[in-house]
Amino acid sequence: MSKKTGKPLQNASSTQRCPLAKGLVSIAALVNSAEETPQPVSTHIKGTIPSWINGSFLRNGPGKFEFGKDKYSHWFDGMAMMHRFYVKDGDVTYNSSFLRSDSYTKNSEKDRIVVSEFGTIAMPDPCKNIFARFFSRFKLPQATDNASVNFVKYKGDYFVSTETNYMRRVDPDSLETKEKVDWTQYVAVNSATAHPHYGRDGATYNMGNSYGKSGFFYNIVRVPPQETEGDGAKEDVADLYGAKVICSIPASEPRRPSYFHSFVMSENYIVFIEQPIKLDMLKAMLYQVQGKSFNKIMTWDPKCDTIFHLVNRHTGEVPCSAVRYRGEPMFTLHQINAYEEGGCLVMDMCCGDDGAVIGDFTLENLRRGGEELDKFYNSMCRNLPRRYVIPLTVDEDTPMDQNLVNLSLCTATAKKTGPGEVYLTYEELFNDELLQYGGLEFPQINYAENNGRPYRYVYACGFGHVFSDSLLKMDVRTKELKAWRHHGLFPSEPVFVPAPNATEEDDGVVMSVIINPKEDKSTFLLVLDAKTFTELGRAEVPVNIPYGTHGVFNDMNQTAVTVATTHRN
Repeated sequence: MSKKTGKPLQNASSTQRCPLAKGLVSIAALVNSAEETPQPVSTHIKGTIPSWINGSFLRNGPGKFEFGKDKYSHWFDGMAMMHRFYVKDGDVTYNSSFLRSDSYTKNSEKDRIVVSEFGTIAMPDPCKNIFARFFSRFKLPQATDNASVNFVKYKGDYFVSTETNYMRRVDPDSLETKEKVDWTQYVAVNSATAHPHYGRDGATYNMGNSYGKSGFFYNIVRVPPQETEGDGAKEDVADLYGAKVICSIPASEPRRPSYFHSFVMSENYIVFIEQPIKLDMLKAMLYQVQGKSFNKIMTWDPKCDTIFHLVNRHTGEVPCSAVRYRGEPMFTLHQINAYEEGGCLVMDMCCGDDGAVIGDFTLENLRRGGEELDKFYNSMCRNLPRRYVIPLTVDEDTPMDQNLVNLSLCTATAKKTGPGEVYLTYEELFNDELLQYGGLEFPQINYAENNGRPYRYVYACGFGHVFSDSLLKMDVRTKELKAWRHHGLFPSEPVFVPAPNATEEDDGVVMSVIINPKEDKSTFLLVLDAKTFTELGRAEVPVNIPYGTHGVFNDMNQTAVTVATTHRN
């Protein structure tokens, strides 16, 4: 039962429902430091890479886990390493580079960790006297610019991003690090996610937070489209001018705001999910003095319900402002898609029952072997796809305790339980076959055509291991699965690339980087037919690549069309 609402919780936990693992392959090699490959190298092609693919598959993630004798504690702490697979005319080259962030540069110069990260706090300079080292504990640490989470795009420029107030602009071809960008110089936010959404008008939306005397707020930010300047060349400088906060949502608990990694966006609405992963602001100040890292202030509090904050994307206003939408405690990192239908907002996302898992990805845990690795994996929460539905017209005349969701074949419910209160229960967006793959995460769709609109297919990773060990395609209408899975191989987040002149949602290919921890220099870029989910070809890379986080495809076919259209206009 939910302790706040008295509503029954749904089903057994995802961990209990998925099969236990035994004899897992060691993944220690996936979290070892790698060497960068600044100059493009050729790959060995097996099968066929479709000749129509023209662009760069860009990946980001941690790639260096120590400086001198100092070692990072958490996987998220590793220095950002950018990867580029350039695909053209059926051939592939590969290059990579460490992000030359301030964090990377300072650590390299001192040959030790001098900038604190998510799970590792920098120790005072041993060359300082005892008094200087003591008082350095009372200085607030500067936010890191180690942008190791994702590639994002604003006004036509590529940036790499993390979850602080800093991003780094980068060249998507050479992977050259350019200027550091501070969100606080443009809008009143102290951080921003690495998962923005893109409107069809060219605007970009993101979420950040702010805090001060008036409280803690979750802020929705809009960055306007790039201005066209005729045939004039765009100035080679970061441009976030015109960005503004369109809505500020007060935290339900100002001293314990919620952690968030992404948000929901449809054609007309944004939903911020206030989940029970709490950040204790008082502990944050105390832990700095005690020499404890940021991840220690995050706690999973299942006594709290999940709150869904609905905002009009165009006006920033809160429709049904007197209504609060709640659901049972859950946590979500990644949304799949959202769309409006029949007076409702449908939201699909990957959800878990225990948000403590974020802090569990320490390098010590990931480098375990044998039974210890099995034990760690079997204790982890597994994420599964769920569908929540918000009724968009709720007022004082709406009847109590009646299901307000009337969508065909949908089992999600929304019931008014009191004045200004609507309680949501979810539909399981899968059948039992998915449990054999350990759940589903890192979801991707045909974003350009279907984001914010009704859709059918999601591409994702299965997690039958601590790191993803399969690629999945799921039909969200029928819940049928297609899978690519080979023992001992670990795929990255898949990215869908649409075929030219595509007529169906899944006309195109799915790309993923596959790592084999048992063999040296055995990584390859895999290309699957998105429709049949069968292998078309692979490009074998003669270097070692660590396991990464997120990526994008920089489609030169689409870029050429955009440039041509701009020049015609």
